[in-house]
Amino acid sequence: MLSNIRVVLVGTSHPGNIGSTARAMKTMGLSSLYLAEPKVAPDGHSVALAAGASDILKHAVTVNSVEEAIADCAMVIATSARSRTLDWPMLDPREAGEKLVGSAVNGPVAIVFGRENNGLSNEELQKCTYHVAIPANPEYTSLNLAQAVQIICYEARMAHLASTKVDYPKVEEVYPLAKDQENFFEHLESTLLSTGFIVKNHPGQVMTKLRRLFSRARIERAEMNILRGILTSVDKKVVDKTSNEQ
Repeated sequence: MLSNIRVVLVGTSHPGNIGSTARAMKTMGLSSLYLAEPKVAPDGHSVALAAGASDILKHAVTVNSVEEAIADCAMVIATSARSRTLDWPMLDPREAGEKLVGSAVNGPVAIVFGRENNGLSNEELQKCTYHVAIPANPEYTSLNLAQAVQIICYEARMAHLASTKVDYPKVEEVYPLAKDQENFFEHLESTLLSTGFIVKNHPGQVMTKLRRLFSRARIERAEMNILRGILTSVDKKVVDKTSNEQ
């Protein structure tokens, strides 16, 4: 179960943080590390701070974007401070650990950590199912990257230990993968543009709010297929109407 939980570091700029992350992961039994558009590669300093977890560094996967790192994941949780401008479904670390373990029964899931200096962009955050905020001391919220990783990995391990007493049913790919969700949102935006519901030059926040709605609802794969079918039927009507008018 823990092997299906993927830790994704985005835009990491300090090799020591990569090594410390590997150590935090291994102490909690996680092993899958992805580096999305890193500014640096693991080096000797990384190995030194990994302190015996160099096998995780050796097998770390480097990709060019968050999208590539999470493409085959059915659930993605992003670490984020609470935001007034992006009201996304929020979890605390314990809830995040439970959801990661519960979904990891069926396939890969991911927990995404942002850049050391400015975290994740709004666009990257919107590609995730949930956001998790660590309730640190409001007068001093300065957690470094490896500390944040350690907290979430600990909660995942505790949820995993608790789950050994629970018989989770294995359901094959109940939820759509991240890449399928992106295809759906692209299709939805295209259809809404074709009907005039979204004005191309003044799109506003419609797609952001729709992404938030579907993330909160967390629709299943079969439900998304139905929605794709509805969009296709609308597309056909728009094309037919356009053809008749011409």
